[in-house]
Amino acid sequence: MASILRVALKTHSYPIVLGARLLPAIQKEFSAQAKRGRRVIAVVDKTFAQKNHAFVKKLGVETILFPTSEKTKTLAQLQKLLSELSKRKLERTGILAAIGGGVLGDMAGFAAACYLRGIDFYQVPTTLLAMVDSSVGGKTGVNLPEGKNLVGAFRQPLGVFADTELLKTLPAREFNAGMAEVIKTALLADAALFKKLEAISPLKWNSPQLPQIIKTCCAVKARVVAADEFETAKNDGRALLNLGHTFGHAVEKVGGFGNYLHGEAVALGLMMAAHLSVSQKTLSKKDADKISALLKKQGLPVRLKKPLKATALFDALTRDKKVRAGKLRFVTLKKIATAHTVQAIDKKAILAAFKSAGAR
Repeated sequence: MASILRVALKTHSYPIVLGARLLPAIQKEFSAQAKRGRRVIAVVDKTFAQKNHAFVKKLGVETILFPTSEKTKTLAQLQKLLSELSKRKLERTGILAAIGGGVLGDMAGFAAACYLRGIDFYQVPTTLLAMVDSSVGGKTGVNLPEGKNLVGAFRQPLGVFADTELLKTLPAREFNAGMAEVIKTALLADAALFKKLEAISPLKWNSPQLPQIIKTCCAVKARVVAADEFETAKNDGRALLNLGHTFGHAVEKVGGFGNYLHGEAVALGLMMAAHLSVSQKTLSKKDADKISALLKKQGLPVRLKKPLKATALFDALTRDKKVRAGKLRFVTLKKIATAHTVQAIDKKAILAAFKSAGAR
């Protein structure tokens, strides 16, 4: 049976529908929009469509198959998508449905934010990472050669449909990458979840505990986003969700977009953030070791595949969108399930954090 969470924002509230075999609910939603005279076009990840042809066909709406990877998450690809919408003469009352992982959701969501100065869209995440993180909260965007997600917009969806049955065809490596965001959530705000993950990992797509874990992660993110939708809080707030991401984005940039899955880079970023926290004497070495052990248990990296230059990684940090007043901002841990944002971090400590994971 499906369950529903709500993301309650000041100007817009929307549901996250969670469960298995949600196709009838999705069909019903799209049909209701069509009866209101609103045309729905589904932008579908090409690889997902090849593996789940019947699901896509039964949606009952127009589809655009779109190739997605970190290497194609660009302004050039965004223009192709926008041009396709224009060729199909989609009007301002039209609606997009983003059906795919985090890259597809970010791309289609940004297209919805831009096209005709903004149209509505749904998120139908097909990867674990997208279900627990990127489909919720309204952040959309694409990469620039200079860094990850440097161009984008806040655009909240009409709703999110997280169907765990769609994880059946997800490669194990991508599932594990999604678990990095689950572990991040536990480190931020849920000690009980961290202990549970220690006890039951490694998880798989059909692990009986997974649906409740996804719901827990979505509830945490919905609460954080509702309190600080546009990440404007001076301290903490929505920025806490960036735990592991500041470091991880630098790894993706310097390592070459696509060489690390986003979740793999986040896992490395979590270890770097843990090392930085230990060096700042806010996190115990014992807790840092627990984080490393859990990541390894889930098949996630804790060291770089090959050495990257620490100075190049640091330079990538300076282009990160989380820089404020010229100063780098990090999320560090006080203990498992308690995090905070900090700015006054010595460069040597940052370089040491990179080197702790194999940078040189």
